[in-house]
Amino acid sequence: NKWRIVFPNNGRQWNNWKQASTFYSGNRIQTTKYTWFTFLPQFLFEQFHRLGNLYFFFLVVLNWFPQVEVFHREITMLPLIVVLLASMIKDAIEDYRKYRFDKTINLSKTRVYDK
Repeated sequence: NKWRIVFPNNGRQWNNWKQASTFYSGNRIQTTKYTWFTFLPQFLFEQFHRLGNLYFFFLVVLNWFPQVEVFHREITMLPLIVVLLASMIKDAIEDYRKYRFDKTINLSKTRVYDK
């Protein structure tokens, strides 16, 4: 029985009401970053933009060549896999919490105060 209260700013948005009503037709809040289909590709894309992860990935690729191999291939992959799995679990939990919060906000009753 909680209410969400919305105070619209009619002066500025009333001029572009038709454009705004088609652009925001769903009128729901969505703060999540991922979906079921985009989680893995988008997560890997974001993680490999970090310099540390690129460095460890470079070491993994370099260790697959027998001329340059220093450690066993599996041992070189271990730090990268551990860091990626920990980040993946943290991001998945965080995004799921955002999804639940968005769902409760979107299903709440709304009062709109107008002039």
